[in-house]
Amino acid sequence: MRKKTKKLVTTFHTTTEALKAEALCIAHHVEGRMIPVPREISAGCGLAWMSPLEKKEDLWELLKSENIVYEESCEVML
Repeated sequence: MRKKTKKLVTTFHTTTEALKAEALCIAHHVEGRMIPVPREISAGCGLAWMSPLEKKEDLWELLKSENIVYEESCEVML
């Protein structure tokens, strides 16, 4: 079984915003991947970007620079 570690999970209000964020992160080589929203969190569209905690400032800065609005960003054991 894989050991759980704290990850940054960023949720979005809409699927459109989530997919824009995913494309942007892939294009800018931001470490992470799109996942279904974990049970511990509720979110509008059901998709979330999961990334290492140490990359949160990079992620937030990138999303802000492209006017992509996220719903919530929190630390979750995954």
